Amino acid sequence: MNKENKLNIVNRQINFKYEIIDKIECGIQLKGTEVKSIREGKCNLKDSFAIIRNAEVILKSVHISPYDKGNINNVNPTRDRKLLLNKLEILKLTNYIKQGGYALVPSKMYLKGRYVKVELAICKGKKLYDKRNSIKEKEAQRQTNLFKRN
Repeated sequence: MNKENKLNIVNRQINFKYEIIDKIECGIQLKGTEVKSIREGKCNLKDSFAIIRNAEVILKSVHISPYDKGNINNVNPTRDRKLLLNKLEILKLTNYIKQGGYALVPSKMYLKGRYVKVELAICKGKKLYDKRNSIKEKEAQRQTNLFKRN
């Protein structure tokens, strides 16, 4: 397996902020220099989300750093990017959004062959007490791991 295929950019806050209902794999429309930056791992999914506009899924606030060796071909690092899904998948996402309380959040960006793929998670926001429970569970898991080591 190539080093390139091991690229995996993860949104680490997603499990803390949201309860994941479903995940869907989709392509992303990028410029050439953006692909080169992603292959170098210079991408940040923090605070990013997706919206549905005119039967298209648009990814917002994903920061892809400008390519070092690119010149005039570099584009705005936080520009909106179109996600590539078929009609049935977009309809499924639209039905979730219409129910209310759901958000589309990219959880992972990775290479599949030569293509860049985005794993889009359908999420429901956690309440403050749910976040506290998550922190308690992590702390308990840490304690058990420390106990097992000793």
